[in-house]
This record gives sequence, C-alpha cells and structure tokens, in this order.
Amino acid sequence: MTFLVSFGQTFYIAVFGGEIRTAFGLSHGDFGIAYGIGTLASGIMLIVSGRAIDHIDLRPYTAVIVFGLAVGCLSLWLAEGFVLLAGAFFLLRLFGQGLMSHAATTAMARYFEPGERGRAVSIAVLGIPVGEAVFPALAVFLMGAIGWRDTWLAGSLVLVVLFLPILLILLRGHDARHRALTQRLAATRCTTGAGRQWSRAEVLRDWRFPIVIFAIVSPGFITTGLFFHQVHLVEAKGWTLGWFAT
Repeated sequence: MTFLVSFGQTFYIAVFGGEIRTAFGLSHGDFGIAYGIGTLASGIMLIVSGRAIDHIDLRPYTAVIVFGLAVGCLSLWLAEGFVLLAGAFFLLRLFGQGLMSHAATTAMARYFEPGERGRAVSIAVLGIPVGEAVFPALAVFLMGAIGWRDTWLAGSLVLVVLFLPILLILLRGHDARHRALTQRLAATRCTTGAGRQWSRAEVLRDWRFPIVIFAIVSPGFITTGLFFHQVHLVEAKGWTLGWFAT
C-alpha cells in the first residue's frame, strides 16, 4: 500500500504537469491553484474519513481506498475544465497520498507487538522510496508510448485488476489477527490500567504538538515545492524530463 501511495503523490502527478497545463490552457499559477484546492480539501476530508479505520474492518476499508484511488485516476483521464481537474486532484490526494498511507502505517503499528512496531512500520514505508524510484520514470515512458491521459486509465485498471486482489490475499486471516489484538489490549488494560486513548482536543492542547508537527511537515513543504515544479525546473535547466525522473 505504501508503494501504491505514489499514484497520489506530488512526485508522480507533477511529472504530468506540462501536459496538463497544455491540455487545459493553464498557467503555472493556475495549475498550482487547482492542485492546492484538491490537496487542501483532501486534508480536511482526511480528518473525518481517517478515523473510520477504527470502526471498519480493514479489508473493506482497503477495498474502498483502492476503488477511490482508481476513480481518481479515471477522473483525471476524463477531466475537462478547471473544476473537474481540481476534483480529480482531490480524489488522488485523498485516497492516495492520504488514506492509503494512513491505512498502511496504522495497520502495521496496530497489529504488531509493541516491541516490533518500529521495525514493522520502517519496513512498510520502504514502499514510498521504491515508488519514488519507479513511478516518475515509468510515467515518462508511458506518456511517450500511450499519452498522458491513457497512462492514468492504465493506472486505474492496474489498481483494480492487479493490486486489489493482491491486497485482499495479503489480508487473509485478518479476523484472527484482529481478535488477537483485541485480547491483547483487554489484557493490558486489566493488568496495568493502561490503554486510554488521547482525544484530538488533548493532543492539540499539548505544548509538544506544535513543535513536533512543525518538524514533521517541513520536509513535505520543501520536497513538494521541488517536485511540483519539476517540469518547469527541467525546462529552465535545459534537461530532459526522462533524465530528471531517472
């Protein structure tokens, strides 16, 4: 799932920036506004939809995320006009960059024993750098072969036909895994009285939160700006997009 996050990440979407701006007649600023609207709206929606993982079985939750991301790919394939473009960005950012990475890391941290969680999450998130290495170069190749719109159509088909069955196979036996987690949490509460979860308001009031969140989001701001304008950067430097993606 962390590998598939790439469909909604800036480093992949922005590879298509030049083609999208040409197709829709957008300036760099217009393209940034459409992307910003989709990203901000997805971030707000993530606050609501992200908590559903605490109440819904991981298997249907995963299926909904994959289908939502596939619909986002289809939306970009079909989009005509600024509003539909921003809507496609919203779906890609919400289900790809947002919910898919949220589900992956939450599940790994939740279902592994406390002494193994750090290593489990660290291994799982290796899908992100693998995606960074594969997706941009693949996008450049596919754009040259089948065009930018059909590249997104191919992505939606691959998500549903190939990756969704793989994810559901990997989630076989999840009933037993979730039952073991429930029993472990109940035993912990009985023996230590621990296990109370903080509310969102408690987290926001804690003085450490703004310090930690600043450190967490800063790299995202920096790298997003670099990746988002990679087509313009390549043109200004006189490089080829294929070389830069590689």
